[in-house]
Amino acid sequence: MRDSQRLDWLNRTRCQIDRCSIISCPIGEIPCRPDYYFQQSALKETKQLFPEYKEIYSEVQQINLQRLDQAWKRWLVPDKTGKKFGRPRFKKSGKLRSLSFSRVNHPKAAVKFDDKQIMISRFGAIPVIVHRPIPDGFTIKTAIITKKADGYYISFSLEDKSVPSLIPTDNIKTAVGVDVGLKEFLTTNTGETVSVPNFYRKAQSNLARKQSKAARKEIGSNNWQKAQNKIARLHQHIARQREDFHYKTAHKLVKEYDLIAVEDLNIKGLAKNTKLSKSIYDVGK
Repeated sequence: MRDSQRLDWLNRTRCQIDRCSIISCPIGEIPCRPDYYFQQSALKETKQLFPEYKEIYSEVQQINLQRLDQAWKRWLVPDKTGKKFGRPRFKKSGKLRSLSFSRVNHPKAAVKFDDKQIMISRFGAIPVIVHRPIPDGFTIKTAIITKKADGYYISFSLEDKSVPSLIPTDNIKTAVGVDVGLKEFLTTNTGETVSVPNFYRKAQSNLARKQSKAARKEIGSNNWQKAQNKIARLHQHIARQREDFHYKTAHKLVKEYDLIAVEDLNIKGLAKNTKLSKSIYDVGK
């Protein structure tokens, strides 16, 4: 390749900011950081360029931009404790598993809910199984629709301004200290222990069989997708077993003691030990 051809190729393929050092030319002014307000103002133009975006409710797009902006800020700017979060990663099509709506049962809201069904803009009426009724006096503020392995879930955030804030009490009659571990899930200062249930290890052989079957399928085919769904359902079952165990154990302690002291462990740091990481995550949530 001649020098003129090489320079022509570099001029056509170089990045505006990270230019090759063999070309001596000034770098243009770097545009401002595209924060939420910058991208929100470009939504109308984006819909003109990509007509499929018109099928998505505008409120959902705006909230997704807010989530993206918050993720970048958490990575760039530490919180009050000095902790920084990881760098946001690109999510390809199909990986977004939740949609947020900032208004519910509002005249212009995309989501309306009654006791038996929800009305979603562009989808219509969808029957739902209500886990528990909305308490009297509470107002539904936001809604999040989440796709999980066994179906779709909608969760609401509620508000009731008449509910008083919790006030800590100094009248402590019973207290307990809790030490968590790997051989025993927890040990109290009174000598009481709770065994580790090992939900993941008990399901490991079943999980290995399902993963082996999925590995023999053609990636992207319907059978491959069905096999992946079975794996996801098993992981969901394990997670729910673990969560149920945690809630029941915590409920028992809260019911018996007024004050519970527990060590604040760095789980991610402990899990860096490759010989113990599986056991640590099997105990944790």
